[in-house]
Amino acid sequence: MKLEDFRRNYQSGTLNRADLAADPVEQFEAWLREMMASDIADPTAMVLATVGADSTPQQRYVLLKHFSAGGFIFFTDTHSRKGLDIAHNANVGLLFPWHAYERQVRVSGVASMLKREQVETYFHSRPLPSQVAAYTSQQSESIESRAELQRRYQENLQKFEDQAPLPDRWGGYLVMPTRFEFWQGGEHRLHDRFEYIAETQTSDHGDSEKQTWLINRLQP
Repeated sequence: MKLEDFRRNYQSGTLNRADLAADPVEQFEAWLREMMASDIADPTAMVLATVGADSTPQQRYVLLKHFSAGGFIFFTDTHSRKGLDIAHNANVGLLFPWHAYERQVRVSGVASMLKREQVETYFHSRPLPSQVAAYTSQQSESIESRAELQRRYQENLQKFEDQAPLPDRWGGYLVMPTRFEFWQGGEHRLHDRFEYIAETQTSDHGDSEKQTWLINRLQP
C-alpha cells in the first residue's frame, strides 16, 4: 500500500469566529446536537487520553454520559488501566472524532471521581445485562478464555433477577475542562481551528471569581 498517495480534500464547511458561541460548552452542545441528528454511529463516543505512572500515554474510547458547564461525565471500572492512570495523574484529554462531517473537538481537563450515590443511580439505570457484565468483568485483568468470561456472566445473570449489585471497583469521573479546541476540515489542509482557554477573573473587591473563556484562532 502506498499510504502517502491516499488523500482527499475537506470541503464540508468552514468555521468562522462569528459562528462561535462565547461559551465552549454551548458550542459543543450545538455541534453534538447536529451529530446526534445525523447518521453517524456513536456520536457520544470520545477518545480518553491518560498518562500513568510509567509516563506512557494511553488512549481508548469511552462514552460521554452527561455534560454541562460543570464538566464531562463518563463511567468505567476504576481499577482498569485508565482508572489507575487517573489516580496517578488526573490531567486527561478527550477527543470527539466526527470525521464523517470533517469535525473534531478536543477537550483538556482535570478528572475527579463522582460521588458514590451518583454512580449507583446511573449504574442501576442501565439494562440488567449491562449491569451484570460490569459486575462480572474485572476490566483490564487477564482471563484464560472468552468461554470462561461467558460462563461467569451467565452464572451472574441467573443470580440477579432485577438488578446487580454496584461493584466496588465501578465508578464515574467528572472532567472539568480547562481548554477546548474546535476543528473544521478545510480545503488544501487550511483547516479552521479555534481554541477556548479558561481564564479566572477576580472581582474588583477580590471577594468572588468568575470563569471566562479566551478564544483564539489557531493556524492549521
